[in-house]
This record gives sequence, C-alpha cells and structure tokens, in this order.
Amino acid sequence: MDKGLIKELANYVHQAEKDKREITKITSELYPDLSIDDAYLVQEELIQQKLEEGHKIIGPKMGITSEAKMKQMNVDDPIYGYVFDYMIEKENDSISVSDYIHPKVEPEIGFILSRDLEGPNITALDVLAATEYVFPAIEIIDSRYENFNFTLPDVIADNTSAAGAVFGKTIRRPESLELDVVGVTLSVNGEIRSLGAGAAVLSHPANSVARLANMLSKKGQKVKAGQPIMTGGITAAVRIESGDFINVKYGGLGNVSFSVKE
Repeated sequence: MDKGLIKELANYVHQAEKDKREITKITSELYPDLSIDDAYLVQEELIQQKLEEGHKIIGPKMGITSEAKMKQMNVDDPIYGYVFDYMIEKENDSISVSDYIHPKVEPEIGFILSRDLEGPNITALDVLAATEYVFPAIEIIDSRYENFNFTLPDVIADNTSAAGAVFGKTIRRPESLELDVVGVTLSVNGEIRSLGAGAAVLSHPANSVARLANMLSKKGQKVKAGQPIMTGGITAAVRIESGDFINVKYGGLGNVSFSVKE
C-alpha cells in the first residue's frame, strides 16, 4: 500500500476524532479495497501521529472478541488497537458527552502482567501465570464512522473505535476468581441494560490476551508488563447520553460507575 495513501487515510480518521464529527467509512468511497493488513498499516500511522502530538499509549485493547461475532465477520482473529492517556476518565467522575460523537460503553475485564509475553504459541495458562492482577473496567467506544457503520478493515484503521476508558480500583489475583463465570450487570440510571459473563470474551478473558500476544508476535512485538490490557466487551455495547449514570457490577470484582454530562 502506498505510503502517501496510508497517511491520507490516517489523517482522515484522526481529524474526524479531533473534530468530533462523523465521516463516511473508508471502504465506501475513499478506498473500497482496504484489506485487514492495509488497515493495520493505517492504524500504525494513526498511532504514530498521536505519539508525535505528545500523547502516550496506556495499553492495548481488544475488539471483536465474541466467537459468534468473529464467525459472523468471517475472521479467525479478534482485532486490537490502543488506549491513550487522553482517553482515561476517572471512576465516579463525570464525562462530557460533547467530547464524543456517539459514545457507547462496554464492560470489560482488564489485565496487568508482571512480565512481558511474546508469542507465538502463548496460551491462556501462560497468560494467567504471567498476570499480576485483574481489574474491572468500562470502555467508551466512539466510532468515527456514521451510525457505527463499518467493515472490519474500517474499524481497525479507526483504532478499533477507541475513545475512553474508566478503570475500577478493585484488583484481584487471577487465581482468586473463575474469570469465565464472572457475572457482569450494566445499568443505566438504575435500569439493567445488559448482562454477560467473562466467557463471552473468547470463552475466557485470558484467551484474549493470549491471542493479542500471538498476533503482535507476527510484527516482532510483545505484550508488555505493567500496561493495562482491555480484553474485550463482556456485554453488548450500550449508547450513553447526557444525564445518564452508568454503573457496572462485576461478580467478585466490585463496581465501576460514572456519570454523563452535556
């Protein structure tokens, strides 16, 4: 893929994020033949632009971690992107809906590793052995594309819709929980909007970290110790609006909440 085109497409999604405006997906007109490999090249350029602006990577995030969704999209692997420092919101604080385009929230289980993991052939057992602790988190996703309408390459190029993250303060050793059966309840204004369990993430959230390590190894990269790893949405994503109070309960991992203002 031509370097000039890579930069053009990265600029396209990057500027949309800055302007907080919807854009037409890349594959509709700009570059209909965008492949998954091409999309990661665009993502890499986008990440580099953010780094050059002085932002810092907090950690990686996984997407399309439902086996059913992967089958539906005819892919063998989930996708990944990165959460940056400017995306982090404080627990029990307020976020401003005007900072986003059309935000949604997804409950997730985060991992912190005590040592680096480098694929290939990393397994969930390897991940659990290398995990210092797990924690509850809420990801705020905000696709830059109109109506959240995109193909898989489009969303990869858009840094997998990364927009925000709220990290809970509860931490647990992974062996103290059965992470695949951790129940999650997502409520908005006291009304339960979505339910799920850890097994929704590739049968076990540790599988998500393993898949990430193995995918990154193809580029000579590894999953780094000390970085929060967002393993993927446990429930369906739920749209949020000004005036909402978001509360997520995690079995054995406490609660995470925040409010939404104009």
